[in-house]
Amino acid sequence: MTTAGRKPWHAIFKLLEGDERVFAVLLAVVMVGGLTTLGLVPLRPRYQIDLFSLVTWFAAYKVGVFALVTINPRATRIIFLNALGIDLLLVFTLLYFTGGGDSLFYLLFFPLVAVNAYYFGPWVGLGAALIAGGLYTLSAWLVPPWVGWTPGFILSALAGLPAVTLGLVAERERRARGEVERLNTELTGTLNRLQTTQQELLVAERMATVGRLSLKVAHEVRNPISAIELNAEILRDIVRGQPAAEMEEAAGLVAAIQDQVRTLDALTEEYLTFARFPRPHFEEESVNDLVVELADFVRPVAVRQGLTLHVETDPTVPTMEIDRGLLRQAILNLVKNGLEALSRGGELTLASRRDGDIVEVSVTDTGGGIPEEVAKRLFEPFFTTKPQGTGLGLSIARQIIEEHGGEIRWTNRPGAGARFTIRLPIKRAVHA
Repeated sequence: MTTAGRKPWHAIFKLLEGDERVFAVLLAVVMVGGLTTLGLVPLRPRYQIDLFSLVTWFAAYKVGVFALVTINPRATRIIFLNALGIDLLLVFTLLYFTGGGDSLFYLLFFPLVAVNAYYFGPWVGLGAALIAGGLYTLSAWLVPPWVGWTPGFILSALAGLPAVTLGLVAERERRARGEVERLNTELTGTLNRLQTTQQELLVAERMATVGRLSLKVAHEVRNPISAIELNAEILRDIVRGQPAAEMEEAAGLVAAIQDQVRTLDALTEEYLTFARFPRPHFEEESVNDLVVELADFVRPVAVRQGLTLHVETDPTVPTMEIDRGLLRQAILNLVKNGLEALSRGGELTLASRRDGDIVEVSVTDTGGGIPEEVAKRLFEPFFTTKPQGTGLGLSIARQIIEEHGGEIRWTNRPGAGARFTIRLPIKRAVHA
């Protein structure tokens, strides 16, 4: 079958999903089909009815019930209860106009009670059966001959007992289905967590491999770097002793060599820190003093870039157990990012603040903010948007802060710029 041929049926089945719509369709089919079938039985001349019009109007009424349930699903139970009452009254009206106790249309009570017991449960089914018996007895009393009370009781019993049984079975089936759905949801969540854990393990394995490789490469590169730097210093001293003008150009080249060597040395130091993270040594230190000292350290660089550097410290911040060297490196990595974001000028703010049992150290810049595609990978090791960056600065900073029992948060500020906030507990949790 072609896709075009499957689409109408697929749409129909999709529409019928859920107990409510299935119940509406089932009840409509049973009642309209029963009415049509019983209408084929010949009636006495004085009880003749327009069967075609009756079936048509009854079918239209059921379509209306289905539409109401589809449009307003929250009121489904109320709609079906009202429909049950209307159906009982319609069957009673048919009995009244077709011979009362002698009419075969009382048989419509059986599917009506049974289907409603399936949806509403055993007690509504039992109540509907008792009402059906009462309506049958009333129609027999209104339209002679009187058939007595016994047929009404029999009708209630024959309709009520199967209705209660069907209602109990339906409730049990719903509970079982709900349990299956709950277990399926739990299983899906477990599978998703397993997949996430597997991916994290793969990433961790790759990072461990990269870390070991970085450690080896950094060790191998460091010795040549030291030799190059030493020879560059010796060459600089020799060049400075020469008065010729070309020696000035040579001195500039030597300075450039030394600058690149220092850059390369800093890169290898980052790789070594990442691959061989040092064990922190905690001592009572002042976070405010660290912030001020770090601001003084980077101020000359900020001035050369034409930046304004602000320092804001909270005097209520107490001394804390920190590894001053590691925490300084973490904050400095954030400051470096801020300076690079402000290459065209702006303001950089270092601040400390106490927030209950937490001390916050924030680095705020007025740059262009962090793009959404970069934000997703912000703390991913080796991810960088810089042409010469290692992509380890933020990763190392987060690792240091986590060793202190804290966390790093970041936000894009309204207007422009980004803020990175280090949150450290005043009382560090000691793990055995």
